[in-house]
Amino acid sequence: MKRRALLTLAASTLLLAACSQSNTNDADTTGKASDGSSELLQRVNSSGTINVGTEGTYPPFTYHDESGKLTGYDVEVTRAVADKLGVKVDFKETQWDAMLAGLDSKRFDMVANQVSLTTPERMAKYDKATAYSWSGAVVLAPKDDSRYSSWEALKGLRSAQSLSSNYGELAERYQAEIVPVDGMAQAVELVKQGRADFTMNDNLAVLDYLKKFPNSGLEIKLVAPASEQRGSGLILRKGDDAVVAKIDEAMAALQADGTLTKISQEFFGADISKQN
Repeated sequence: MKRRALLTLAASTLLLAACSQSNTNDADTTGKASDGSSELLQRVNSSGTINVGTEGTYPPFTYHDESGKLTGYDVEVTRAVADKLGVKVDFKETQWDAMLAGLDSKRFDMVANQVSLTTPERMAKYDKATAYSWSGAVVLAPKDDSRYSSWEALKGLRSAQSLSSNYGELAERYQAEIVPVDGMAQAVELVKQGRADFTMNDNLAVLDYLKKFPNSGLEIKLVAPASEQRGSGLILRKGDDAVVAKIDEAMAALQADGTLTKISQEFFGADISKQN
């Protein structure tokens, strides 16, 4: 702003102050509304729009169908939850490794991408609503590779994994050597090319892949026991307890009216929304 007469400057200052006050009446810079509720809760209560981060390249959970429409199990469950809440949903696609960072920066209100919060660090930063899917890790490797007698046999083998994924963390726990990838599709190709020994991923995603590509030359070698099943749900930043409670209520209603079972059957031919 150019310097002019003191009177003009004073008037401009008053105008800027008024605009600033007007812009912060609804929500301050911390995301809290004037009544103490969160900005996200206000949007949910007023039938607004929620922004949901998802990958868009991780079938059958989040991907584009032949017509280009974003769909998948996580996507359709999120849409059903939004319908129950009476809000609109705007999906914002991003790579997995940038997803939680987008949540941190408030680009997303929540994430729908098979996240199960398996580490203390993530559990300290984020909240998970009621799980809408249950599954466990499996090891996918060439059919003619006989080295997979136990989970301990993974030590020293090359595992193609996204660095920040749950499965990358699990592969590291078994002391596998991590070969970084952007997602499951790239991981599978590296295994087929012999540039990685195996990849670890969700049982349901792997079954979906094997159904689509029965001649891939790959097979499931190891399956996590039922006691190690994980529940995945919508992930939010800490501090939006009221919104999490509303999502939990919506999930309970969708479970009771059979919607979750119907969506599960559509994508997997089985009900994955309940823990075995």
